[in-house]
Amino acid sequence: MSIQGLKKKQPKTFKVKIITVDAEMEFSCEMKWKGKDLFDLVCRALGLRETWFFGLQYTIKGMCTWLKMDKKVLDQEIPKEDPISFHFLAKFYPEKVEEELLQEITQHLFFLQVKKQILDEEIYCSPEATVLLASYAVQAKYGDYDPSFHEPGFLAHDELLPKRVLRQYQLTAEMWEEKITAWYAEHRGIARDEAEMNYLKIAQDLEMYGVNYFPIAQNKNHTDLLLGVDAKGIHIYSINNRFSPNKSFEWSAIRNISYSEKELTIKPLDKKAEVFKFFSSQLKVNKLILQLCIGNHDLFMRRRKVDSVEIQQMKAQAREEKARKKMENQRLAREKQLREEAERAKEELERRLFQLEDEARQANEALIRSQEAAELLAEKAQIAEEEAKLLAQNAAEAEQERQRLEITALKTKEEKCLMEQKMREAELIAVKLVKESDRRAKEAEHLKQDLHEAREAERKAKQKLLDITRLNYPHMVKYPQYSPTDTRDANFDKGSIKLDLKDIDLKRLSFEIERERLDYLEKSRKFEDRLKELKSEIYALKLEEKQSGLYS
Repeated sequence: MSIQGLKKKQPKTFKVKIITVDAEMEFSCEMKWKGKDLFDLVCRALGLRETWFFGLQYTIKGMCTWLKMDKKVLDQEIPKEDPISFHFLAKFYPEKVEEELLQEITQHLFFLQVKKQILDEEIYCSPEATVLLASYAVQAKYGDYDPSFHEPGFLAHDELLPKRVLRQYQLTAEMWEEKITAWYAEHRGIARDEAEMNYLKIAQDLEMYGVNYFPIAQNKNHTDLLLGVDAKGIHIYSINNRFSPNKSFEWSAIRNISYSEKELTIKPLDKKAEVFKFFSSQLKVNKLILQLCIGNHDLFMRRRKVDSVEIQQMKAQAREEKARKKMENQRLAREKQLREEAERAKEELERRLFQLEDEARQANEALIRSQEAAELLAEKAQIAEEEAKLLAQNAAEAEQERQRLEITALKTKEEKCLMEQKMREAELIAVKLVKESDRRAKEAEHLKQDLHEAREAERKAKQKLLDITRLNYPHMVKYPQYSPTDTRDANFDKGSIKLDLKDIDLKRLSFEIERERLDYLEKSRKFEDRLKELKSEIYALKLEEKQSGLYS
């Protein structure tokens, strides 16, 4: 067979691009492939076995539509593009995620899709619940919280909260991160799949979880209601309230669902109950509603039947996988704990080593300082020894000086006693001199008085003699010469001699008084000089006594 023949037999293909929540893939498909062929290829590429929850979605003319499995891909109304884009998404939701989602990949895809719906505000969530959900998302992405690794700002590039919540509360990104981290720190030890499952368990209780909404009208002119399809049934909502349905039809209570053009009819199982009819905007919407209703109803009935062999095997494998992962997680936790303990022990040893090195360095420095101190002390000891010798010499000199001072003090005491005795004698002499002076003063006074009386008597005598002389010898007054032979003259001469002698005695007495006075003054002057000398000597002795007291 030629190469040209082989080329002719190769089937024609077209390219498709499959977009999951977190990745993109491209495949080459044969022209004859049906939707199921492409879907199975994608599931095999993802390693997905729980295929009944998912589908391939595309957008045509502004309307989201699911690729039909039983028709050829190219025969369906798909976008005319190359490659053709399809979104691999969850089409149906489980009633209880923990029981129905068996594979980890299934759980992960649901987690990513529900998380995106919450962030895009397709599912309403309260602010408190969004913070808790964000903490589980962080745990699933980053693992256990480590303050040394997860420093402030590590969530700056992660989208974790809906914009509605960010607008509702005037909090900074740092404040939101602090709130999320507070919850995140409490999830320590939770594995990634457990964190994602906890996220889904919280999300499945939200009112808008897993509900596909379609605008409907009870008549052809008004669209005033919303029809919601989910895993539990069909619900009718008012246009402004997607949380609480006005009316609900559980799958177990619905007998039949049919449509005719834009009209869709729901017949309850109870034949007496009223048939509910409504109108949609176009026929494609009714087809999509019916498609979702059939799929959700089939899953609803399937859950209430005995599991097929395939499901039982998958559940058994899931249990084994969970047990294995649990053991693996426990082993990893133990290893992590041991590693952390080893790291702590290593850090402790390093710290201890550093401490010992520091202590050794300090000890070495202390040893050097001790050696230097020892050398310094040796020098000081030598200096102290020399100082001790000098002090001993000074002590000997001081002892000699003390002995000399003691002798001097004894001499000083003797001299002091002698001076005190001399002072007492001088005081006695001074007292005697004062008494003698008083006595001499009194005697001088008496002598002066006697002299005065004698002079007064002499004066009277002279006056009397003159008077007598005038009366008896008037010529003698004029002629004082007289005859030596005259007896009267002789008598007169005798009287004159007597007067002259008396005058001589008075003069002599005055001279003696004056001489004694001068002697007294001379003695007083000498006594005062002697007193001054004694005072000087006493003052000098007191100074020596004070100095000797200071020396001692």
